[in-house]
Amino acid sequence: MDERRVLQCYLVRHGEARTGAEDPARPLSDRGREEVQRVARHLATLGLEVAEIRHSGKLRAQQTAEILAEHISPRRGIRETEGLAPNDDPQRTLTELEAAREPLMLVGHLPHLSRLASALLVGDPERDILWLETGAIVCLAKAEGGFHLRWILTPELARG
Repeated sequence: MDERRVLQCYLVRHGEARTGAEDPARPLSDRGREEVQRVARHLATLGLEVAEIRHSGKLRAQQTAEILAEHISPRRGIRETEGLAPNDDPQRTLTELEAAREPLMLVGHLPHLSRLASALLVGDPERDILWLETGAIVCLAKAEGGFHLRWILTPELARG
């Protein structure tokens, strides 16, 4: 793959959230906040750059996006985007990523992110090929032949 012709996109599952019984808004738990901080610090050491961070609008995804933005400073900031909710059809987001001209980071939820990754990588959203733990990030590269998996970073791996 020619690195000069590759556009990267990042799929991020929100950090661990409080249960609905604890708080119906489901903000990040203390552990979730710490996990996302750890991943964000690691991304900053890599010099990761994105044009924009988009999130589903759910509080846990918004908080995750805000923590990431503090560390990687996306040029156009963060914004809520339709089509990233847990049960949304991945086709809309797939179309947006295929048309993207700048690196984007999407913060969302399962099963949507898993279905989106499957659609991008093997063309079938129903084929369950990737399961993201909370706070994890997947880097996909868009090249002439489609999307390819570059790397996955989990909070546990970012510990080192």
